[in-house]
Amino acid sequence: MIKFITQEIPFEKSLKQRLKFICQFCKTKPTFINGNIRKIDKTNLNYLEPHKIIVNNVTFLAFNYSTDIYIGNLGKKIKLVDLEDYIKNMA
Repeated sequence: MIKFITQEIPFEKSLKQRLKFICQFCKTKPTFINGNIRKIDKTNLNYLEPHKIIVNNVTFLAFNYSTDIYIGNLGKKIKLVDLEDYIKNMA
């Protein structure tokens, strides 16, 4: 039987502060959900699940120490510095 091990990864402090600041500037309230590492026991297979940031019912994905933010899924990304403009144009 395959056993999965899940380990929660906390947000990097500076990333979370930066995202809070951007959302505060845009007058929105974000919801933060920590990412996870999912491991298959007795193998070297791992999956890194990104952090989720929910703003105005839109899910953004982020990885610690990355300058990119993904919108909805890993197929569409923008730079973190462009997130403010993206949030303002969503309304």
